[in-house]
Amino acid sequence: MSITVKALQKTGPKEPFKVVNIERREPQGTDVLIDIKAAGICHSDIHTIRNEWGPAKFPLAVGHEIAGVVEAVGPDVKKYKVGDRVGVGCLVGSCGECEQCEKGFENNCLNGAIGTYNAIDEDGTVTQGGYSQKVTVRERFVCRIPDSLDFDVAAPLLCAGITTYSPLATWEVGEGQKVAVAGLGGLGHMGVQIAAAKGAEVSVISRSRRKEEDALALGAKELLATGEDEDFFETHKGKFDFILNTISAEFDLPDFMNLLKPGGKMVLVGLPPEGMPIPTRALTGGRKVLAGSNIGGLPETQDMLDFCGEHNLGAKIEVIGVNDVDAAYERVVKGDVHFRFVIDTATFEDAEVAEAEAA
Repeated sequence: MSITVKALQKTGPKEPFKVVNIERREPQGTDVLIDIKAAGICHSDIHTIRNEWGPAKFPLAVGHEIAGVVEAVGPDVKKYKVGDRVGVGCLVGSCGECEQCEKGFENNCLNGAIGTYNAIDEDGTVTQGGYSQKVTVRERFVCRIPDSLDFDVAAPLLCAGITTYSPLATWEVGEGQKVAVAGLGGLGHMGVQIAAAKGAEVSVISRSRRKEEDALALGAKELLATGEDEDFFETHKGKFDFILNTISAEFDLPDFMNLLKPGGKMVLVGLPPEGMPIPTRALTGGRKVLAGSNIGGLPETQDMLDFCGEHNLGAKIEVIGVNDVDAAYERVVKGDVHFRFVIDTATFEDAEVAEAEAA
């Protein structure tokens, strides 16, 4: 048995989004059926559906920043009940048995985690993401959204929030540390808020001072402009204990490593399309650490949501309707968003279904 719902799909990388009907499975076992209230737009959605990360499995609905309400549960569900406020992030499955899954790092599943979209699900179908009215997900991959956070500002936390929270928590960033967040976009603006809430002294590194007012409002002490401050990298050499680097374009890695104090750490969470050589001398000189991080496991994701709920930290968003997503994608690529687009899924109700529906 299945449930028919509306979703936004593309049939090819250059085709527009269309509202179509797709099928979601009725809850069985540990399944949770979620009535989606808000769906965030991540740049990963754009990369995927434009075939920039390899051929996508069309027809495809993307979206892995999902917030909503439990509508129904399977007979074996123990954590959630109808009416609970919940969210789903980048994963809807993993083996559950490997060392990493047992430790709560499902994102590092040794047998291959199942992505919320563009992945092959347990039943052999292609996973369809959160640009939809409803979604059915195994209980393990559902998180609870605190009452203090509205659905629209909570949705981006399921990707942007955990992507920035995880390295800050892993490396125990907190009071007494000088932290730089490189890049002030969909990821960076959450990194600033979380690091500041943890008690760190936060600086934002950007190319210009255009976003200085935003940086200060988010909790940063200052914004430093690489393209406007004279002798930038020499002036700020050895200044930071930790750098959260969200830059998704090519940059000079040795210059950024030189901004760290001896023993300092820089964690990359952006995904520049170009490969960059690792500057070994910049690491060994000063015993510095260069690391990467990619979302987080489910326990850590819940910790992040609880932390954001406690400190009232939500994404800074622009809300759009289902008919505005193509235009929003163009604005994201141009950097013209403040700071995350979120789809109001209530606008599906009045949206007309395209004649050629996806199977």
